[in-house]
Amino acid sequence: MKHIPRKRFGQNFLTDGQVLDDIISAIAPAADDAMVEIGPGLAAMTALILQEVRHLHVVELDRDLVVRLQKRFDPAKLTIHSADALKFDFGSIPVPQGRKLRVVGNLPYNISSPLLFHLASIAPQVADQHFMLQKEVVERMVAEPGSKTYGRLSVMLQWRYRMDLLFVVPPTAFDPPPKVDSAIVRMIPLAQPLACDQALLEQVVTKAFSQRRKVIRNCLAGLFSEEQLVQAGIDPQLRPETIPMEQYVALANQLQARQS
Repeated sequence: MKHIPRKRFGQNFLTDGQVLDDIISAIAPAADDAMVEIGPGLAAMTALILQEVRHLHVVELDRDLVVRLQKRFDPAKLTIHSADALKFDFGSIPVPQGRKLRVVGNLPYNISSPLLFHLASIAPQVADQHFMLQKEVVERMVAEPGSKTYGRLSVMLQWRYRMDLLFVVPPTAFDPPPKVDSAIVRMIPLAQPLACDQALLEQVVTKAFSQRRKVIRNCLAGLFSEEQLVQAGIDPQLRPETIPMEQYVALANQLQARQS
C-alpha cells in the first residue's frame, strides 16, 4: 500500500537513485559505525546504509512508517525509535568505547533549525553529521561575515561545527517535489570550540540580529556600551552581519564576566 506523504510531518521522500548514491558516498558508512538516521521515511537511504553498517538506529515520528520499517527490516540490524526527533535524547544511543555517534538524515524543513540546535547539545559525543536540508538553510549555516545570509544560525552553529555545503539536490529528486532546492551539508563538531556560555551567546546574537539594518551599537544598546564593544574589538559602527563569530563569543564572555 502506497504511503501518502503527510504535510504536518514535512514529508518529502527522496527517490532519485543517483542522488542517494552520492549521499552514501559522502557519508561513507563503515561496518562498525555507531549511526543514527533521523526521519528514515520510506527507507531509501536506510536500506543503503544497512548494506554497509552492522547496525543502525533510526528515529521516526510517523507511526505508519514505523510499522513499515518493523515489517521490512530485521530488528537485529535496525533499532527503531518511535519518537519526535526534537524531544529524543540522542545521547541515549549506545556507542562503543572510544567511538562517537554519526548522525544522518533528510530533515523536515519545518523543524530543521530547532533540530540543529537540539543536536548541538550533544556535539562533543558526535563524530559528524550529514543532512539534507533546504538549500537556503544550508547557505545560512555556512555563510561568512559580510554576506546577506550570515546571521544567528551562522554564528551559533559555526561556534560548534566546521560545515561544508557538499552539493545541491533539485526538487525533482523527491516525491512529492518540494518548491525549493535542497542541499547536503557536512557538519563536523570542533574539537575545541571557543569557551563560552551558550545561553549568553544566544542572547547576544539574537539581540544583535533582531535589527539587521542598524549598526551594532544600536542593536546591542542596553546590553553593551560603545566602550565595551571597542574592548571586544568591535567597531560600534559595523552592522551585525559583518561581525565574525569570534567577536560575538568575546561579547558573550564579557557579559559573563560582568555578571559574575
